[in-house]
Amino acid sequence: MPASDDLYPPVQYGWIWMLLAIGILLLIGLAFWMLFLLTRPKHSITLHGAPVYTPPTADVLTQLRGEYLTGIQRVEDAYRSRHMNPKQANLELSRLVREFVNEYSGLEAPVLALDDLVARGVDPALIDAIRRHYYPSIFQRGPAIDPVYGAEAARRVVNTWH
Repeated sequence: MPASDDLYPPVQYGWIWMLLAIGILLLIGLAFWMLFLLTRPKHSITLHGAPVYTPPTADVLTQLRGEYLTGIQRVEDAYRSRHMNPKQANLELSRLVREFVNEYSGLEAPVLALDDLVARGVDPALIDAIRRHYYPSIFQRGPAIDPVYGAEAARRVVNTWH
């Protein structure tokens, strides 16, 4: 029987505890690295040889405005002749206005939500048209807003877009 004054060696930890500690440290490092990658600002990627957007000339802009004003009139006429219901007409007007903005300025308006457009500081006429005429008619329940007013708003956007 050992004496009570005998010293015992310290308890040795198994190698599994050391691997667990290293694994936890690696996971924490990975979490910080992922946090850094996911929160850094996005940079646009330009492919070599890809065409760069250049704004159209005044003649092209006049022609572009004319084409889209004709398209807006076509939608309004189709609605008035009952070939389109109000929801379809407002949806088509929204598409036309967004495509015009995209072609005119290069802004990807057809794929941006209203909040994205507001955050980018686009022309208030576009925000007003989408907020007051197109979104309520397309996404809310109940009767759609009269597309004649939506067509007026679309013309305002096309005529005043900078």
